[in-house]
Amino acid sequence: MQSLLHVAAMAPMSIPSPSWSGFDIPLPWGTLRIHAYALCILLGIILGLWLTAVRWKRRGTPEGSLWDIAIWAIPFGIVGGRLYHVISSPDAYFGPGFNGTGDLSLIPQIWRGGLGIWGAVVLGVVGAWLGCRRSGVKLTAFLDAAAPGLLLAQAIGRWGNWFNQELFGGPTTLPWGLQIDPNSPNFPAGMPSDTLFHPTFLYESLWNIVGVVVLLVLDRRFHFRRGRLFWLYAIYYTLGRVWIEALRIDDAEQINLFGITTRLNVWTSIFVFVAALIIFIALSLRGRPEPDTAYLPGREPSAGTTDEDEPAANSNADEPTAATEADSTIVTDAKAHDTDGSVSDTGAHGNLRNNQSDLGHTAEPTETAEESHAGVTSDSGSASTETTASSAPGSGPEAGSTK
Repeated sequence: MQSLLHVAAMAPMSIPSPSWSGFDIPLPWGTLRIHAYALCILLGIILGLWLTAVRWKRRGTPEGSLWDIAIWAIPFGIVGGRLYHVISSPDAYFGPGFNGTGDLSLIPQIWRGGLGIWGAVVLGVVGAWLGCRRSGVKLTAFLDAAAPGLLLAQAIGRWGNWFNQELFGGPTTLPWGLQIDPNSPNFPAGMPSDTLFHPTFLYESLWNIVGVVVLLVLDRRFHFRRGRLFWLYAIYYTLGRVWIEALRIDDAEQINLFGITTRLNVWTSIFVFVAALIIFIALSLRGRPEPDTAYLPGREPSAGTTDEDEPAANSNADEPTAATEADSTIVTDAKAHDTDGSVSDTGAHGNLRNNQSDLGHTAEPTETAEESHAGVTSDSGSASTETTASSAPGSGPEAGSTK
């Protein structure tokens, strides 16, 4: 026990920030810098798509439709995330108070950090809508399938802030405080070099991972449809983002509403939370039955068969006609029996289908039909036990042989 306490006492009481933030790939014309921040985002996208693909396939959707949607949603999401970051933190790009002292060339340099989730979600949904329309599936069905994967991607991507030593919280003395390099441009001026900060990247990553489990469990229990799981994702994420965002000390737009001045992202999270909660409740109260299908109306998969199965389908389509002709033959025979007493019961039964004839006459229908088709009659001109009314090709016995 004492040894365990000694090991615990020797363990670092803080989270160090990595000194490594990427690597260079030599090229004939120079080097290509691969940033750890970009790798975290890429890994998040891959894992998020994997989880979404598993859930999307279970909805019976067209094969390959996920990738048709992703090629629209991902670029739109990245652009939207960058635009939101630039708007919510404009000083570096336009200067304080938009005085023109900023550097506009920094706007496309997303590898330096700075993607706002709200812009990514809004424009990402626009891109997903375009992909869904082209694939013939419902946007709400896709959003429900993608909600846990989206939260998983955010949980992984948030670690990029750790590599960039950015977007951390205020000073703390907690044992999991985050170390920041005093030489980093993000280190707050005027603070001691050994100051520890709240690791908000870790808080949000853990919050999101728990959220993935919560969404999967709830969806397995209640089978949310019509976009409700997506709005539940928005409710859960914003609930955590409010308190996590309030811990951060990086530069951001301050908004005063209702006599309260706080960060733009805090107000955005509050408004999104309220809106998502109202929409979720409204959708839950509708209770209107809706087919559990991911397809748009009129874009459902055809109920027909493949080309190889078409002959069989055509053959089956002929069965009603054959059955009708066989029935007409039987009716004609019945009339002949009524008008001509020379027709025996044996002959009448012989014209019925196998399952309608009496025992011992299973072979008669085929022979009788062949003779009838050839126009065989008795010399006396009267109907005999081997004579039936003429039947068209495709009568009951012939149709049975095509099955």
